Amino acid sequence: MALVLTVLGFLWWWPLGLILLGFMIARGRRACWRRQIAGDGSMLGWERGGDRWDRKVARMQEKMERLRARMGRGDGFGPASSGNRAFDEYRSETLKRLEDEQREFKEFLARLRIAKDRAEFDHFMTDRRQRPSDPNSQTEPSPTEPRD
Repeated sequence: MALVLTVLGFLWWWPLGLILLGFMIARGRRACWRRQIAGDGSMLGWERGGDRWDRKVARMQEKMERLRARMGRGDGFGPASSGNRAFDEYRSETLKRLEDEQREFKEFLARLRIAKDRAEFDHFMTDRRQRPSDPNSQTEPSPTEPRD
């Protein structure tokens, strides 16, 4: 019956429907919101929400640990050993070289941006110096002089 009244409230005047819906939620009239477990004591199940969140976080951490183990990173850092020491050394040297090149390239881009900004600013300043300082100081005919 309350559901029918809520729908009619929305049809007649939408704020009335919202008020009735809020009242139903507060009272726990909807079956989907009232999942009462014997001995739980929580009417709407709000207290159990924290436990559910904790379980989700724990599951996510377990998945991450399994993923790390599957990728061969038992400690979570660095690539796993391939069993061939020469190849592992070559791979670590190559990765270090690539990281250095990446760092150098980022520094180069930063210097390039600074140089571009500096050039734009210098261009702006030269344009500003070439303009007259007061745009209203141009020679205008005085009000007493006849105009052409």
